[in-house]
Amino acid sequence: MKHVLFLVLLTISSLALANDPKNEWHTTTLTDDTIKKIQQSQYQYKKCVTDEMQKKGYLKIESRSATDAIIKQCEKVLAKMRQVYLDAKVPGVIADRHLKKMRISITRRVLKQLMFAQAALRAGQ
Repeated sequence: MKHVLFLVLLTISSLALANDPKNEWHTTTLTDDTIKKIQQSQYQYKKCVTDEMQKKGYLKIESRSATDAIIKQCEKVLAKMRQVYLDAKVPGVIADRHLKKMRISITRRVLKQLMFAQAALRAGQ
């Protein structure tokens, strides 16, 4: 009896989650023009991060704080990319998920590079 009740509850809960309209992408397609805009926005974001990393002041502060400052300087560029998604009628949840993934991967790369640069700088002293 307990197993049957458990299976019924499990089935009902999975059906309730399957129809969540916020987390699904319904009948929207990205045109080639939109894809190019997104790729240009990604390039601009990476260029912004790279340009910020070139500044010498970031090597003097702790790498995590420097990484946070660099990422915050380029948030405006990321907001433009979000607007490109929203203009293409991509749900905000999906756009935010992609932007979060990209921000996390860039943050990891920046942190790794800053830690390496600071270690090389200390080793040379």
